[in-house]
Amino acid sequence: MNSINPNLSNDAELLQHMEQGSKHAFNVLYEKYWSQTYSNAYKRLKDDDQAKDVVQEIFTHIWLKKETLHIDNLPAYLNIAVRNRVFKLIEKQKLIHPFFDTLETMPAMYLQADANLLWKEFFRSYEALLTTLPPQRQLIFRLRFQEDLPTKNIATQLGLCRKTVQNQLGKAIEQLRISLLQLLTVLITLLSATAN
Repeated sequence: MNSINPNLSNDAELLQHMEQGSKHAFNVLYEKYWSQTYSNAYKRLKDDDQAKDVVQEIFTHIWLKKETLHIDNLPAYLNIAVRNRVFKLIEKQKLIHPFFDTLETMPAMYLQADANLLWKEFFRSYEALLTTLPPQRQLIFRLRFQEDLPTKNIATQLGLCRKTVQNQLGKAIEQLRISLLQLLTVLITLLSATAN
């Protein structure tokens, strides 16, 4: 039996009904905890879209895995789930953002002729690396990290859904991550040598 008293606020009972497949029980829990979970994610990310995505992913995961999760304390579970997903997201972005921060500040830091040659050489290698990406993925990557456009705007501009843009970015980052960091390390080493 999946009929539930609409005034029921007992999480344990709702979770039990949800495990048995009650969409209504899930919706009650979703309504009850959405704001709190969003607020928790937003506090960490300071980005409305990303925070909403994190919350959506967590609740989708709960529903899809309802029969095997067996959650005892939903607020505690949500708190840990937000923390883990935010960490994952930040780790992914941290690998790329410092790279572009460095790209922006380097020309100003190293103005001598040797460094400029190294810089040009580096940029050629970087561009060659980007062209190894499939055309659409390359465009999305450039719009996000070189034009600094949010994924929402990129999706609108390219007529894609945000999820597609995010998936393509994730794949581009995976593909480029190691090569970009190696390139950057080589450049910093060479520039340090020419600066001394």
